Amino acid sequence: MTKVVGVRFREAGKVYYFAPGELDIKRDDHVIVETARGLEYGTVVLGVCEVEDDKIIPPLKDVIRVATKADDEREATNRRKEKEAIPICKEKIEKRNLPMKLINAEYTFDNNKILFYYFSDGRVDFRELVKDLAAVFHTRIEMRQVGVRDEAKLRGGIGICGRPLCCNTYMADFQPVSIKMAKEQNLSLNATKISGVCGRLMCCLKNEQETYEELNRNLPNVGDEVTINAENRKGQVHSVNVLRQLVKVIVEENDEKELREYKPEELTFKRRRPKKIELTEEEKKALEGLEN
Repeated sequence: MTKVVGVRFREAGKVYYFAPGELDIKRDDHVIVETARGLEYGTVVLGVCEVEDDKIIPPLKDVIRVATKADDEREATNRRKEKEAIPICKEKIEKRNLPMKLINAEYTFDNNKILFYYFSDGRVDFRELVKDLAAVFHTRIEMRQVGVRDEAKLRGGIGICGRPLCCNTYMADFQPVSIKMAKEQNLSLNATKISGVCGRLMCCLKNEQETYEELNRNLPNVGDEVTINAENRKGQVHSVNVLRQLVKVIVEENDEKELREYKPEELTFKRRRPKKIELTEEEKKALEGLEN
């Protein structure tokens, strides 16, 4: 076991481990640490604790110091400079007529480098652009291409649920999301209803997938034949309500068909096993490009 603190450099960014040494470090403190990019200013999101050695990527670097008032002021200055750098970079991109969309700018704490994040459908020759920017900012320039999901994470926004985007508020990493998850959760396979502001499938489909898989195991499939225990008669499943755990069954009564609702424990049926969900050709065509 190794004693560490967890530090995050951007909201909803990854958490990196550093050795606290003899410093008195608490959660929510700001600290200065050394990274591959140089000195960085981060926020402690995990106080001093011990973690297993295999969870640490060596070498484990030390926290240099708890941030001082001067460090806080320098960080605030860097954030202001980033906002000023964005319109300048956009102007240079337009002047060079480059097929790229600027997303964000980021200064390293020591001002040794400024990173520009951009989106583009293909490769971009930005060598002349880098020269233009270096002449303005007099520091190292790095251009970093990102995808549409990364753009949403960097920019933030409001989802169709009315809440801030998951990727921008708490998700450190993107998880694979598939259309089959939407089908497993009985969602309408309408691209506008299951895609986020980035134009890809909503990340929250992954959050609820395990719950739906477990709940679905307790229910029969639509069209299955079931036995109603109390009445000792058979019926056919018309529909299921996964969250309420209710099953609507078509039963025959005096040569007439009735629709009745039962709980799964009131029925006898073959328990559902995880099955391979297939999409129709029409669904594949309509939802093409949503998966990531």
